[in-house]
Formats: sequence, structure tokens, C-alpha cells
Amino acid sequence: MDAPRISPIDAELALAEVRARREQVIVANLVPGWFWPSVGALMLLFVAAVESGRPWLVATGTVLYVSGLAALILAIVRRSRVQVRNDLLGVRGGLAIAAFALALVAVGLGLGFTLDALGVPAPGTIACVPVAVGMAVGGPALMAHLRRVMLSRPPAGPR
Repeated sequence: MDAPRISPIDAELALAEVRARREQVIVANLVPGWFWPSVGALMLLFVAAVESGRPWLVATGTVLYVSGLAALILAIVRRSRVQVRNDLLGVRGGLAIAAFALALVAVGLGLGFTLDALGVPAPGTIACVPVAVGMAVGGPALMAHLRRVMLSRPPAGPR
């Protein structure tokens, strides 16, 4: 049996449709912009509660952090209709995520230890402020970078 003949125009239109759908999936599945400042605010609240040293405040801050983070993640999971495969991110995407996380950790720890050594009160809370701002500003930038990485990868990745 012979394979049906597909005209070059029809093939080009079909490929354009595949590319458009792929881009739609990639863009629709990324973490929304409101997630990053929300997580930063929750982190700041949690660190301040723990640093207060008051048991009731530590407990309240912990419950608020855990329930707030769970609500954010649940909102994203419910909003997402599809799952992006890991091979779309590739090594470049994974390294970008790792570098982002390590940079925030380095800023927070470096500043926190420095402020503590200088005897500044609430060094952890103060050090968490630039980390929270870094998440609010850097998170959407990271998502834009990951979108570019995923769109630059060939449509037919390894199986």
C-alpha cells in the first residue's frame, strides 16, 4: 500500500500547527508571575516568626507558611491542564533553575551571617528581604528564560 501524497503546502501548514500547539503548551504551563512574590512573602513571614523566638509566633508562622505554600501549589496544579516533559527543559534549563536557587541561598546566607557577625538584630529576617525580592523579580525572569530554552529545543526530543 502506498503512503498518501501530502502536498508541500499541507505539510508546512501541519508543521506550523504543531509548533503553535507546542508553544501554547509551554507558555500555558509555566509558573504564573504572582507565585514568586507570594512565596517570597511567605518565606519572610516564616523567617521573622522563627527568629522571634516566641513559641506561639513560631507555631503560627509555621502553620501560615505551610498552609499558604500548599494553597499556592494547589492553585498552580489546578490551573495546569498539561504537564511539560522534563526533556523539554534539558540540561540548560536544569542548570538555570539550580543557579537561581543557589544564588538566592548564597545571598541569604552570606548576608545573614554577615549581619549576625556585626550584631545586627534579626539578621535572618533582614537577610530574607533581598531573597524575597530576588524571588519576586527573578522568578518571572527565570520563567521567561525557561520558556526560551524549551522553545529552542527540537520538537521531537529523545524518547
